[in-house]
Amino acid sequence: MFALEFPSIEEIVVWPDWFGEGTFFAFNKIAFISLLAVIIPTVLFWLAARKGAKNPVPRGVQNVVESSVDFVEKQIVLPTIGPDGMRYLPMLTAMFFFIFIGNIFEVIPTSHMPANARMANPLVLAMVTWAMFIGVGVKHNGLKYFKDALFPPGVPKALYLLVTPIEFISTFLVRPFSLAVRLFANMLAGHILLVTFSVLTLSLLLAETMQFALVPLSIAPFFGLVAFTAFEIMVSFLQAYIFALLAGVYIGGALHPAH
Repeated sequence: MFALEFPSIEEIVVWPDWFGEGTFFAFNKIAFISLLAVIIPTVLFWLAARKGAKNPVPRGVQNVVESSVDFVEKQIVLPTIGPDGMRYLPMLTAMFFFIFIGNIFEVIPTSHMPANARMANPLVLAMVTWAMFIGVGVKHNGLKYFKDALFPPGVPKALYLLVTPIEFISTFLVRPFSLAVRLFANMLAGHILLVTFSVLTLSLLLAETMQFALVPLSIAPFFGLVAFTAFEIMVSFLQAYIFALLAGVYIGGALHPAH
């Protein structure tokens, strides 16, 4: 009898420690990809700045970096925060690059794992965003920020008994939770999808029994794998964009709570 054997969920999301097993300093594949997601944009920006000092006309890596920063500025910062948001451009650009590069390792050969398919990175990024928009709100509006956030103007006073708890939960609890879960769940789902089509394709190609009958059947999952790989490249970009965009929306709302 022919049977497909799919890996368990632990086999596709849990990776052995390379060193420091069982300690706080344990280092594995996810940590390595996360480290690369920090190093790669750092090197790109350093090279762009170095070449920019010598050549005022953008080209190569300089052009890629400047176009990326311009994208974050015009598509994230200005629409969500406005001209006042330029001070937050470095933070949102760093978030965008870190998330995108961590995501894109999902489709890179020998890696095949997005760093953000584990909850640690999305949770840390969400908590940074949470601390940032609360800090911005208090810095620019004082304690009045909490009053404006919890007691929206124009609402009948009797409704505050209902509205205030909802605003507290949605603004200060749901926002970081939804940010983290959205990124984590999308990348994990995509990773499982690609693993499923990969295993299905290989199982049909390498089946020991009924091999000639099953090989043609592997064509469909193979093209499905190719299609979903292209789709996941788009998802990797979109999730980085959406996370940075929502972070900008939250900061903009804290900067101008009355609006």
